[in-house]
Amino acid sequence: MSADFFSNVISKSVSQELGIMELLSAAETLKATMGDEKVAQLYKVWLEHNPDNPVCYAIYFNYGITLTALNDNEGGIAAYTKSLELNPSFFSAQINMGSLYERQGRLDKAAGEWLAVANKLSAVTGTNISHKANALKQIGRVFETSQQNGSAEDALRSYMDIVPTTRDVIQHWVSNRQIQCKWPLLEQVHSLSVRDIKAVMSPLSISIYSDDPFLELANAYLYSRDDVGTPWPHFTAGNWLPPEEKGKSRLRVGYVSSDLRGHAVGYLTSEIYELHDRSRVEVFVYFCGPRIPDAVFHRIQQTSDHWLDVNDLNDRQLAKKIIDDGIDILIDLNGHTKDSRTRTMALKPAPIIINWLGYPGTMGSSYHQYIIADDFIVPPKFEHYYTEKVLRLPCYQPNDRRREVSPTRPTRAELGLPDDAVVFSCFNGMQKISPQNFERWLSILNQVPKGVLWVLGGAGETQDRLLQIAESHGVNRERIVFAPRMMTSDHLARYPVADLFLDTTPYGAHTTASDALWMGIPVLTLVGRGFASRVCGSLATSAGLDDLVCTTAEQYVSLAIELGNNPDKLANYKKKLADALPTCTLFDTPKLVRSLEDLFFQIWQDYENGFVHEPDVTNLEIYHQIGASLDHDGTEFLLFDGYEDLYRQALVYWDAFTRLPYDMRLWKKP
Repeated sequence: MSADFFSNVISKSVSQELGIMELLSAAETLKATMGDEKVAQLYKVWLEHNPDNPVCYAIYFNYGITLTALNDNEGGIAAYTKSLELNPSFFSAQINMGSLYERQGRLDKAAGEWLAVANKLSAVTGTNISHKANALKQIGRVFETSQQNGSAEDALRSYMDIVPTTRDVIQHWVSNRQIQCKWPLLEQVHSLSVRDIKAVMSPLSISIYSDDPFLELANAYLYSRDDVGTPWPHFTAGNWLPPEEKGKSRLRVGYVSSDLRGHAVGYLTSEIYELHDRSRVEVFVYFCGPRIPDAVFHRIQQTSDHWLDVNDLNDRQLAKKIIDDGIDILIDLNGHTKDSRTRTMALKPAPIIINWLGYPGTMGSSYHQYIIADDFIVPPKFEHYYTEKVLRLPCYQPNDRRREVSPTRPTRAELGLPDDAVVFSCFNGMQKISPQNFERWLSILNQVPKGVLWVLGGAGETQDRLLQIAESHGVNRERIVFAPRMMTSDHLARYPVADLFLDTTPYGAHTTASDALWMGIPVLTLVGRGFASRVCGSLATSAGLDDLVCTTAEQYVSLAIELGNNPDKLANYKKKLADALPTCTLFDTPKLVRSLEDLFFQIWQDYENGFVHEPDVTNLEIYHQIGASLDHDGTEFLLFDGYEDLYRQALVYWDAFTRLPYDMRLWKKP
């Protein structure tokens, strides 16, 4: 019947007997019964035989959408081009054409189409505003991808002028300012106050902005609830019943990540999959990221028992696949990061779901029951900052002992560094540099005459901004050297020319710190309360350098100055690190994997006995309102002794006016 239907509508298209409404109805029927290829054929034939129809421009638009669904990007561009030739004011076609250019990697062409739309729409009508806002949003996103952050910020700000309450646009605007080191970070944008902006920041941006673990917790909860969404009860596997048979000897463990390639998570976890004891664990890897088949990608693919590219599965399909695979424990290696499958996690496709490594903090969700940390990152007194139950490894971060290092070791001169200088390095992304942190670095340089700061470079305007701040603090701009980005093996090879790695606050070094330590460079860090502010301290401690872990800003600055002016003492730390590397906990990956498997069986046994941790999200909306109202620019919460009192006092206020019960996060012992 479908074949007869197709033949009939094709015949009527050729004879010009198929009207617009019948054409659109036929396209819907064919899409449901025979697929997009038949729809594309119908549109093609109809357009060839009905060239004078006044709505051909709209049919070319539909044709372009169908060709895009068939991954025919060039055909889609041609269809949208024809649509615009027939109706130059049909801006939906131009916006879609920009998206196809972006898909091809032709970012300048994409931005050009969207800029043309934004510049043409001056008349204030509902449709124009919608098109212009959409174009500006796309411009901001593509400029951010191409690291044209200033242009991205301008486009996003223009969008906020039109539609001031769009959460994802505000989030991108904030992250653009962070990577440009624009301080103070938050400022009023027309009707949007600083508090309004803070209230919708992304979890990663909040962690970079301030070490306020209660706000991070509440923000993650609202992000999970509002941006990800609550589980769908009619599909969710729900409360998994304890298994009928106990004592399972081999667990099916699934790792879900978009970053198992040349990315920090890919590098860090590369050795885990091959070290798992196959008598205890069967390894499933669900890959949901860009298909970039580099060496890391192939290595993980080859060392997993089951490698599954799930990019083409929607959340329901992926959840069903995980359920069909019989996964016992599901590891979310993304968390609140790009290309995550958090909506799949919300469907609870496994009895146990663990948050680990990709996002340094609590998920704040009702479906991540556990988080992996260690004794340093989350001591018992800080457990109330997390909705998950804390599981602990000897050291939270895995490392690959087979990481490739280029045999070519550059000299200082080749890297633009003085031979006789004390080189303070930091290869964290620029978004991690806080104004207080940068001032501390400048204070160190002012008191170490031969010191230079060697940091990972960014956009030219951002570098100039930091150099101007340095000069205003009496530091000559020649004493700050920006390192270009390199291939990972070459990047690791240049580390040894540095003398001391200076960590950032409040979001510290993770992979960059373990890279420095692996290459023999001591790491100096200042720790706070939140997860992201304590990872570097864990790594340094696990490498035997616990006396380089500072708890006050004064200690951090004075120790950096002392080491910068005392080469013998600095050399002793390098020797101490070199002696510790072969046996230290940080690089004992087999021990980490054994401990990880022990954790799996520990929580599985709990599950067999009827216990799985249930996340507590009590009163987190109130915590969010309190946190969003605090002065994070005026107070460095990382070092503020009365931090929890701010929330305790505010909760007393809430109780007095709303008659809510006291929140037990602060009044009950952890």
